[in-house]
Amino acid sequence: MAARIEDYAIIGDLQTVGLVSNTGSIDWLCLPRFDSAACFAALLGTRDNGHWTIAPRSAGRTGKVSLRQYRGDTLILESEWNTREGMVRVIDFMPPRDQAPDVMRIVEGVSGNVPMRSVLRLRMDYGSVIPWVRKVDHQVVAVAGPDACWLRSDVPTYGKDFATYADFTVGPGERVSFVLTWNPSHLPPPVPADPNVMLAQTEAIWQQWIAESSYDGDWPDAVRRSLLTLKALTYEPTGGIVAAPTTSLPEEIGGVRNWDYRYCWLRDATMTLAALLRSGYTEEAMAWRMWLLRAIAGSASNLRIMYGLAGERRLPEQELDWLTGYEGSRPVRIGNAAVD
Repeated sequence: MAARIEDYAIIGDLQTVGLVSNTGSIDWLCLPRFDSAACFAALLGTRDNGHWTIAPRSAGRTGKVSLRQYRGDTLILESEWNTREGMVRVIDFMPPRDQAPDVMRIVEGVSGNVPMRSVLRLRMDYGSVIPWVRKVDHQVVAVAGPDACWLRSDVPTYGKDFATYADFTVGPGERVSFVLTWNPSHLPPPVPADPNVMLAQTEAIWQQWIAESSYDGDWPDAVRRSLLTLKALTYEPTGGIVAAPTTSLPEEIGGVRNWDYRYCWLRDATMTLAALLRSGYTEEAMAWRMWLLRAIAGSASNLRIMYGLAGERRLPEQELDWLTGYEGSRPVRIGNAAVD
């Protein structure tokens, strides 16, 4: 069963977003774009529909973190567990990408010697396809159709129950890194990136961006966190802004009003831009203006209320009957017929 919606944190690279629960599980991730098919879809189904959990072995499936916070004004998530064996921290982030998207997870020992487990259960096409998994050059690669996901880790992995496991122990000051990278399945493996180097770069990028804020008012911490979240919903290659990174989270638990919001509504994007502009972020406004001019080009009579990330006009809606929905809220939909 998925966590409560409010118990998820986001990590992102300005082209997509992952949702991380307070048990250390990434339950939603679409690669390579916000509107791509999910490879982790446990948010809308079961764990068999895809997730990636890293947590102390003694925590169990429901073991929640003792402390969770973002590292300063960034999208670098830090989760800590206090266990009977000691304290451990997991650092989750997605570096703004050069080419391929990466999900990086660094396990850091704080005190004691803590046994850990990583369970990577990749399920392509919104949890419906079990990929072909093999080891190539000290990496695990999962392939299904056009998608390939490559896992590199500092510790050995093994296959079990159609998932990839790693069991290891961390002591004080020790670090164990995992990197999951997507690329088109017909291309060679992506060039590996050093997670420790990328952690420092990612922190610097977010700190530099938030330092440009001109906001000077009440609740500055909450405003900065809101600005970072809104920035995470921008699709950097085109300037489009998604209404949400998810689909089919219900308006009412158990209800049927479960829509796909991974698209660009003119109304929602305008409200997001107003918030960014009030805080001095004019570059985002200019990028969205250029996106808008491209998206609405043509006859004014064909203006849409929403478009795809690059200005696509056709967003065909369909139901995914293999997913049980968030807390049983069905149907699960992708695409959005409201575009018409």
